[in-house]
Amino acid sequence: MDDDLKPADWAEELALFRLKVIGPLLCGDAMSHGELAAALRELSEARFRPPEAAVSRTYAVSTLERWLYAYRSGGLGALRPRRRSDRGHARALTDAQHELLLDIRRNHPRASASLIVRTLVADGRLAPKSVSAATVRRLYRAHGLDRQSLKATDDEVRRRWQATRPHALWHADVCHGPAMKIDGKSVPLRIHAILDDCTRHVMAIQACATERESEMLALVVKALRLHGAPDVLYLDNGSTYSGDSLATACGRLGVALVHAKPYDPQARGKMERFWRTLREQCLSYLGGSESLHDVQVRLLAWLDRHYHRAPHGGLMGKSPAQALGVDFGDEVSETMLREALTIRGRRRVRRDGTVSLGGVDFELDHGFLHGRVVTVARSLIDPSEAPWVEHEDRRLPLRVVDPVANGRRPSKRKASKRTGLDTPFDPPGALLAARLGKEPNDE
Repeated sequence: MDDDLKPADWAEELALFRLKVIGPLLCGDAMSHGELAAALRELSEARFRPPEAAVSRTYAVSTLERWLYAYRSGGLGALRPRRRSDRGHARALTDAQHELLLDIRRNHPRASASLIVRTLVADGRLAPKSVSAATVRRLYRAHGLDRQSLKATDDEVRRRWQATRPHALWHADVCHGPAMKIDGKSVPLRIHAILDDCTRHVMAIQACATERESEMLALVVKALRLHGAPDVLYLDNGSTYSGDSLATACGRLGVALVHAKPYDPQARGKMERFWRTLREQCLSYLGGSESLHDVQVRLLAWLDRHYHRAPHGGLMGKSPAQALGVDFGDEVSETMLREALTIRGRRRVRRDGTVSLGGVDFELDHGFLHGRVVTVARSLIDPSEAPWVEHEDRRLPLRVVDPVANGRRPSKRKASKRTGLDTPFDPPGALLAARLGKEPNDE
């Protein structure tokens, strides 16, 4: 099991996709009825590719509107699809027709659903008007047999965002700082930061040597603990932020994750302005820093003593600290954080009670699970915390295998005194004892 936080199942993956589609509608303040209608029409013209689909598609205004209100009322869970008991099996089709249509598509992947239906009707294998092309298309989509599209698409829709309240929109990005000399070696400097759109207040900042998704995820967790949750987290489109971990964690916490359009610097204007200020007033004077900790201390001092207290042109002369005040986002408890950042996977417990995770062997004391497939979980909140097994609402701890310690453990078997019918019967032994002059055993 790797460190990537992935959707728990297909339903959560589809819910996260739907959240991405309506993301532009969640940014900024509430829109009037006319503005929302215009935004929905604009979004309905964009094409998106659903999970596991080979072709992109558009979504009707009514569908987008339903998703938007569902998310506002019930969060990510409300965007999960409702599964039918006969999902993937078109109700208008018999079992034989169902298999026939699937076989035709597998052998003729370029044929359209309309052409297939017309051909089967002409051949007498389908009654006229008994099955629509839309029904057949849904059948193919449910089985991953969508026809490939050759048309270039643009999956992103850009809207102008201007948050007028704190925590409506956070920007997250990374800045390349000057390389440091540590023990005679050149070490890169990467500054990760999260900025509130409305107040320009830095919600969290961290000096690192790399720019990985795990580091940004840790920074998001820090910001959530300090300030609560935003409505939207706006990220660059780079690989650092395009993994499953950030999307899954944010979706579970009710935070909409929106990515900027590639090669569109205007969309990152506020963040770029902050980076420019940081370089001019802080990063250019870090030549004497000898460690990442030293850089981190200087960054925090600069934020507290200068940036957060200085008047900001974009805030009508207010400072970021004044603009933020004591405003706090939606509260995120430790329980919510832990659940959102818990990785789960299926593993088989070996006969010796061990299970392998990331190349490390762990052992489980519960013998009744040996040889069975179990759910193993691990939290990204505390990397030092040992993983555990989840079984019937119980949390069973795992520990790293220590062969030396196991070899020193006393055997749990105890010799028991046998009596009655279990008493040893050994005639040759008795004769030998008598020959050697030993007293007979009175037991």
